[in-house]
Amino acid sequence: MPYQIRALPLLLSLFMTGAVAAPGKPLRVILVGDSTMASSTGYGDALCARLTPETACINLARGGRSSGSFRAEGRWDEVRALLREGRDFKATYVLIQFGHNDQPGKPGRSTDYVHEFPANMRRYVDETRAAGGIPVLVTPLTRRSLRGKWVHDDLAPWSAAVRQVARASRAPLADLNALSLADVQAMGPRKADALARAGTNFDHTHVGPAGAEHYADMMAGELRRRVPAIAAAFGSAR
Repeated sequence: MPYQIRALPLLLSLFMTGAVAAPGKPLRVILVGDSTMASSTGYGDALCARLTPETACINLARGGRSSGSFRAEGRWDEVRALLREGRDFKATYVLIQFGHNDQPGKPGRSTDYVHEFPANMRRYVDETRAAGGIPVLVTPLTRRSLRGKWVHDDLAPWSAAVRQVARASRAPLADLNALSLADVQAMGPRKADALARAGTNFDHTHVGPAGAEHYADMMAGELRRRVPAIAAAFGSAR
């Protein structure tokens, strides 16, 4: 079999994962998600700060948004517009994390994790690729709620749905839920509470400065492992 034919599947795989890109241009990262990724209440800005200066990072995550309401409000249109204007970047990675506000009891936001939520996530993947970007699915950051000695994993169904969409679509997956849940389980309630926002804003979902730094380190490490083509954008490990 000619070498060119044998190499074709490998080249296609590299292009699908973003491992092959135009030389001489910087990378770009766009964050899409809810408050646990957003500025002030999440880890997104701290993650951007870990990227090299030449790497563009845009945090479009917003508090209170679900996989449905983010699109319904027109916020996804902002992402698609950025992707259409991506000629100055050799590749644009779109990190997509939802789940917290897709849970029941949130009017105008909640989605069915069996049908609607997976369909929403797959649509984000497909539209990112169609616009020339590289989707990276992210399972939702765990809530730091312990019942007795164990973390209450109320986001398990949404995390499982994201993993399934990643497998079916062959999209890179950053399994933040699994990593953060095991981490909180190991550290216990006192250390976990130190990651939260202080004062009257304290809760077990959002993070303060310490939590943002902690989970940004976790995400940077996970992205280096799961998306090797983006590793250089983080420079040397902290």
